[in-house]
Amino acid sequence: MQKVALLDRWFPHPFVSFLVFLSWLMLSHSLDLTDILVAILLAIIIPRLVGPFISRTPHIHWTPAVKLFFVVFWDIIVSNFRVAKMVLGPMDQLHPRWYRVPLETEHEEVNTLLAMIITTTPGTVSAGIDQERGDILVHALSSDDTELDIQEIKKRYETPLLEIFDVKIEEGASK
Repeated sequence: MQKVALLDRWFPHPFVSFLVFLSWLMLSHSLDLTDILVAILLAIIIPRLVGPFISRTPHIHWTPAVKLFFVVFWDIIVSNFRVAKMVLGPMDQLHPRWYRVPLETEHEEVNTLLAMIITTTPGTVSAGIDQERGDILVHALSSDDTELDIQEIKKRYETPLLEIFDVKIEEGASK
């Protein structure tokens, strides 16, 4: 038990420590012993300094998180080509639309990450989360079927986010 407390004291936020360690090595472009020691030192000091500003990270399921990362990464690549084709093509082919994506939960991390994913995927922009209405306002550069777009967002992004954060949705509670 004492060992766990010591480890928690040295690495209060292990993921942040790992990111700092990895970032330093990438920035230094070196695996010299001195760079590794500096990376370890920074990985210990920085998370301890910013510790009061970091709330405890919620428990997440890593397998669906990694899968979602690759889905989003792929969608960003494909969307870039689609948007380039639309923008360079005839303007009368564009059908810009505003629509609302209803949220399945009030879970802050799920909804924030969903809005971020929508915004980072070219061709769509999340205008904001409306907590009172329980939805995200989305602008699409071009959409022929907003209902299909909404279902695609929910299936590809929201459902995996619910799984990642282990959020249970009650039957009939869908908004």
